[in-house]
Amino acid sequence: MKGQLHDILVVSRRFEDKRMNLYTQEIRKNPEGLAFDQELDLLKELQKRNPEILDLKNVTATGRVAYDTGLYVLDYQLTYTIVLASSRSMEPVEIKESYPVTEVFTEDVESDADIEALEEDLILPIEGGKIDLSESVADNILLTIPLKVLTPEEEAGQGLSRAMIGKS
Repeated sequence: MKGQLHDILVVSRRFEDKRMNLYTQEIRKNPEGLAFDQELDLLKELQKRNPEILDLKNVTATGRVAYDTGLYVLDYQLTYTIVLASSRSMEPVEIKESYPVTEVFTEDVESDADIEALEEDLILPIEGGKIDLSESVADNILLTIPLKVLTPEEEAGQGLSRAMIGKS
């Protein structure tokens, strides 16, 4: 427990411009990796990338990053609440999300297999000796925004409409 608390404190001290960076040098120094439990404020950044986001709150990434044979494995649980407009009524709809995220990074691309994995987005490149947790979280949130958003009432009404159509 003491080592894990130390890891969390070391990672938490490394803020630059409100970004959460995980430094490869620190990761390699710790055989068990670095643990983190970080709340992030990404609303403005994500609204620039997707103006359909009305609000984003309680964004938390809890996990660990570790180094193993040339690869950095970032593994965390992402939890947040996002507010989007209903596809039908434009009413705000609050959606709570929680899911695991695993990403693999490398600093050195040496083999053809590494190049192929990079091209297929199986392995992500590390730039500047750091993994940007904020970027990872932001990208994963954007990737999971649903195409169709309905209020609970609209979802319930949608079921009734189908039942009534079937009776006609």
